[in-house]
Amino acid sequence: MTLNGWLQILVFCGIVLLLVKPLGAYITRVFSGERTPLSPVLVPLERGLYALAGTSEREEQHWTTYAFAMLMFNLLGVLVLYGLFRLQDMLPLNPAGMAAVGPELSFDTAVSFVTNTNWQNYGGEATMSYLTQMAGLTVQNFLSAATGIAIAIALIRGFSRASGKSVGNFWVDMTRATLYLLLPLCILLTLVFVFLGVPQTFGAYVEATTLEGAKQTIALGPVASQLAIKMLGTNGGGFFNANSAHPFENPDAISNLIQMVAIFAIGAALTNVFGRMVGNQRQGWAILGAMGVLFLAGVVFVYWAEASGNPIMHAMGLSGGNMEGKEVRFGVVLSSLFAVITTAASCGAVNAMHGSFTALGGLIPIINMQLGEVVVGGVGAGFYGIMMFIIVAVFVAGLMVGRTPEYLGKKIEAKEMKMALLAVLCLPLAMLVFAAIATVLPSAVASIGTGGPHGFSEILYAYTSAAANNGSAFGGLTGNTPWYNVTLGIAMLMGRFLVIIPALAIAGSLIGKKTVPASAGTFPTDGGLFVGLLVGTILIVGGLTFFPALALGPIVEHLAMIAGQTF
Repeated sequence: MTLNGWLQILVFCGIVLLLVKPLGAYITRVFSGERTPLSPVLVPLERGLYALAGTSEREEQHWTTYAFAMLMFNLLGVLVLYGLFRLQDMLPLNPAGMAAVGPELSFDTAVSFVTNTNWQNYGGEATMSYLTQMAGLTVQNFLSAATGIAIAIALIRGFSRASGKSVGNFWVDMTRATLYLLLPLCILLTLVFVFLGVPQTFGAYVEATTLEGAKQTIALGPVASQLAIKMLGTNGGGFFNANSAHPFENPDAISNLIQMVAIFAIGAALTNVFGRMVGNQRQGWAILGAMGVLFLAGVVFVYWAEASGNPIMHAMGLSGGNMEGKEVRFGVVLSSLFAVITTAASCGAVNAMHGSFTALGGLIPIINMQLGEVVVGGVGAGFYGIMMFIIVAVFVAGLMVGRTPEYLGKKIEAKEMKMALLAVLCLPLAMLVFAAIATVLPSAVASIGTGGPHGFSEILYAYTSAAANNGSAFGGLTGNTPWYNVTLGIAMLMGRFLVIIPALAIAGSLIGKKTVPASAGTFPTDGGLFVGLLVGTILIVGGLTFFPALALGPIVEHLAMIAGQTF
């Protein structure tokens, strides 16, 4: 651990904090229907899209109608992607002659990109054509990110509106998230990445001759455009199999910093959007403060673990941090920081192999995802994820003081608690049940690359990543099998929609409640006490739920490493 390393972490945190207010103000104006600098160009296009869809910005929906529209839209996305994969060999823009994708892998990948997970049981440049990467994967990167933002805005309306029955219009929210937010920022990011050396071409793969005289095929393609939305939309699916460890996706430290900031930018800004829409920005800062405490704790822990390295190596006279599975151009600190960022958000992009981290270094990425990725989280998804814990936290506070729990003047009653607990409990259900079955199923166990507790961690990480809609992998697990393709796909669907539906139900319930003015007995939710309560609630729920599984994996592996045993 070095001063230079800490300075790099502080620079990242400082940039994110500087973006929160201006980006939050812009997003608030977009979803409030106010004029923005892009309005003269985009308003005519926006209204034209509404006309084609048979709706308007003045038409709003009940939460059930909103949810139905969202589900049907995402179902259509799965079907279109599945068809594109299965017919890939007959479609244009396929210069490398990629074959059609198999049925189980097509299902897994279609679900993966629609749910904003981007779990990849395939090698990107060796499996998907240019058309599939652009018209399929990149498009869904936009739409899945826009879906998450739309749900977050609908939930915010539940707290911010004094009364009513509608939570907004799904088609309007989706359109505005894409047109005014994601597209402009991605165009800018794409140009920056091209300037930094990321390829953006329709040209065929290049064949080069190495110094030894061997022939090597160098994959190219429209990389920069997919890279931009993969980061900004917290999607994570790389154009290349090596993801952001590949020099064409992540050429240098500058591109690495931009990618890390892009992962957190919108998710962090949504807390400010919440504060603005409820009329008290301190509420948003309190939520971001809780996220920040958990994030910094994770960064410190992983950086310490990776900088300390393996004591077995130290006993052999080899000092220094753990560089296994890391790019030399990023080193220990930027690899550790990236790992915490990408798992704190539901991004899944990686610039190092998490399975090569020390046992404790790999523990934190797993915990980040198991907590529902409430630390900033995916665009929108992280916000409505932490709101579920906020409801639980204020309910606990209400029980302690003996009064009806409330948050921002809205009474938190039985319906809201049931929905919040359903959202919180669906993740461990998908993560732990599937992992338990896979550890005793011979065909599933045969896919792990390492025995002992590390092999168990590979399985646990896979289902944790899928259900948390993260998409990163521990490495070593051969996931392209019928069992993993199907069960990981089911886990992704559970982790996405069994959280979204309760969140919308809560929004629909709260929006019909009148706001009660604060009184002397109201628990303040914009200060340090609330931040501590929220952090404690998240850690206690996570600890009680996942500690036994973690004890069988990374914790046992760490104890074995201290005793001189490796796996």
